[in-house]
Amino acid sequence: MILPRICQQFNLWHVGIRRIATLKCELRLSLNSETRGFLRDSTYGINTSIRSLSLKSTISSNTMRKMSGAGCSNENNLNRLALEKSPYLLQHATNPVDWYPWGEEAFAKAQSEDKPIFLSVGYSTCHWCHVMEKESFENKDVAEIMNEHFVNIKVDREERPDVDRMYMAFLQATSNNCGWPMSIFLTPTLEPLTGGTYFPLESKGLGIPSFPQLLISMSNKWKTDRKALVSSGKFSLKALEDHAKKGLLSADKSQVAGEDCWHKCALQLSRSYEADFGGFSMAPKFPQPTNFNFLFHLYDKEKDTERGLQCLEMCLHTLKKMAYGGIHDHVNEGFARYSVDERWHVPHFEKMLYDQAQLTVSYCDAYVVTKDEFFADVAKDILSYVSKDLSHELGGFYCAQDADSYPYEGALHKMEGAFCVWEYDEIRNLLDEETNGIKHSDVVIFHYNVKEKGNVSLAQDPHKELKNKNILSCFDSYESTARKFNISIVLLKEILEKSHKVLYEERQKRPKPDTDTKILTSWNGLMISGFAKAGFVLKNQSYINRAILAANFIKKFLYSEEDKFLFRCCYKGDTGQISQTSSPIAGFLDDYAFLIRGLLDLYESSLDADWLQWAETLQETQNALFWDETNAGYFSSSSLDKSILLRSKEDQDGVEPCGNSVSVHNLIRLSTYLHRNDLREKAGETLACFSERLKMFPIALPEMTSALMLYHNFPTQVFIAGPTEDNSTQALLDVVRSRFMPGRILAVADGPGGRAGLLYRRIETLHRLKPIEGRAAAYVCRNFTCSLPVTEPAELATSLDDASNKKIA
Repeated sequence: MILPRICQQFNLWHVGIRRIATLKCELRLSLNSETRGFLRDSTYGINTSIRSLSLKSTISSNTMRKMSGAGCSNENNLNRLALEKSPYLLQHATNPVDWYPWGEEAFAKAQSEDKPIFLSVGYSTCHWCHVMEKESFENKDVAEIMNEHFVNIKVDREERPDVDRMYMAFLQATSNNCGWPMSIFLTPTLEPLTGGTYFPLESKGLGIPSFPQLLISMSNKWKTDRKALVSSGKFSLKALEDHAKKGLLSADKSQVAGEDCWHKCALQLSRSYEADFGGFSMAPKFPQPTNFNFLFHLYDKEKDTERGLQCLEMCLHTLKKMAYGGIHDHVNEGFARYSVDERWHVPHFEKMLYDQAQLTVSYCDAYVVTKDEFFADVAKDILSYVSKDLSHELGGFYCAQDADSYPYEGALHKMEGAFCVWEYDEIRNLLDEETNGIKHSDVVIFHYNVKEKGNVSLAQDPHKELKNKNILSCFDSYESTARKFNISIVLLKEILEKSHKVLYEERQKRPKPDTDTKILTSWNGLMISGFAKAGFVLKNQSYINRAILAANFIKKFLYSEEDKFLFRCCYKGDTGQISQTSSPIAGFLDDYAFLIRGLLDLYESSLDADWLQWAETLQETQNALFWDETNAGYFSSSSLDKSILLRSKEDQDGVEPCGNSVSVHNLIRLSTYLHRNDLREKAGETLACFSERLKMFPIALPEMTSALMLYHNFPTQVFIAGPTEDNSTQALLDVVRSRFMPGRILAVADGPGGRAGLLYRRIETLHRLKPIEGRAAAYVCRNFTCSLPVTEPAELATSLDDASNKKIA
């Protein structure tokens, strides 16, 4: 299936486009007239320099025909990537391309042989990465050109987000396209020259060269006009460095943006909102959980206003439409990465851990706000999928499940969605059971819009991979189907559940899509939050235990107790054991920020202060490695790796929140828990650093805008004095878990020798909080001022509602 090419898989939408335009303008103003010619507006993801280069050399038609038919059967000739651990890099280990991993060996070779570098960046579940590999990297004749004229480096963007981010910034600034695979040409000293995304084996016209043409053109240009190429790269990099230093960041550490930002963010989201089917863009549609986080937060603060109710409606309508749509796997559970159409009907079938993690939280929030079991059921559905398909037995979570798989055993070519789709007759024949005279197949066919000729239009399937296939997608509701068959919703759900089980068993007989079994600290941190929050909200101890297992996994395999720092990733070995590279990759900002958030959520669900202690330790390491002492805020990478020419601060909440946004939340929560005003000051300085961007484009930073609300509206603190397992304590905790209060701080004061021992050492107030007449007592505090204690759940409910309804100052 052809994926949208413009900002493919990067999802910058209109705010991001403005950002790219601004960056382009700054970049071009920095360039002299000699180098501007290489950076004019481009088409389909390639620089004008690439298009002009391709006109200067041609490849004979005989050679092109030879290349088109040249496959690769290199099973016994492994390249250097065979020594790597990343599933994505290992996929390329049998390519005839002389691939190097990112590192000093490749850099030294390029410098000693005076060759430019071809850098290819992707990830294991990337559809177009697979296409380019099959067409070009498995082709012996293309590989011969690459090996002769370039030093070729392959990077897994999930392993090395710093490398990906650095050159993606260059690509955004110098072309109209961005995405993966990212194809960049570099000098031997790593300055970018030019680049693009996917290049075909044969030219498709429209000024796009074939990949072999591009390789030969770049090689010739390097040999004949190197000065212009290198000058272009150096100027581009300098402009990017200047942008990273100033950009839209504020130099005044004291100027924290105010209330106008969240009102503007709500307005911008409402304007981008698609009312018919939900979501915040036209097709392709991404879930964007950071939008939900912000909108739920603003609803909580303004629930009695038209704006607050509009925020709630946008969240709930979108979450329902997503859950009904084909982006939600009704048979095997979980959510696909995005929908290629506006109805959430036809997904790009890969499933990412970070989506499962964040959407779990979103559906739990929707459940707490509405008390509608529908949302709780979807959260349980996601966690079921993660538990069975993205979990290592020792506790870690895998990255992703691929979109492509073989349609049947023995098939030669993989197809997108083959594991997930159905023919009409399959549904008819498999679901032959009846209930009260109603055929289960009839119910499923109606409810999920199954058609004899398939329910995917040609516009959504230009390669005809899904011809006569059906994606299970409900365009209406349970109520509509129940009325159609004159049955109760309870009976309808029973029929659907039975049918899902039959279809699941049938699907298990098909060739399965590959799973990227890499285990990333950052995404595991997000998933720990998902399990911990679901465990608390749904009162499910098994979910909390799963979060604890994952946290212990990270502590064992991805943390140095001696140095107090994190590693980026580890891997599942051939026999299931956990393995690591000879030179483990150090953790990045996201690894620290996302894990700290997970540990804070795990503390609040388990009430074990050891997790809070570890979160504080990691925050200290994060501050030491990433804090910008000059302008405040956190760099995405540390200064330790000298191959990273550009240290930047991510300033956009995309499919994942940016590390600075999450860090502000973490700093506020930790400062409140531990009475550390220095951490609150860092939160304020970070917000001030991004204040100009927040004022101009808050829609680009909804997670940070939510943190801004929390900063201006001191978190509500709930202390419950009493033994954790006591019935009266649990009754008060039930009230807390039933209330949606973003940023709320929770602690059980069970005595200096209990699980809250750390807090007793830090918070003098806790020593004065006692049970009353043998019953647990709740104290609701704000800005270090506490209400009178209450022992009755109804009294606590009133007190929490009063605290939630207080307006932001």
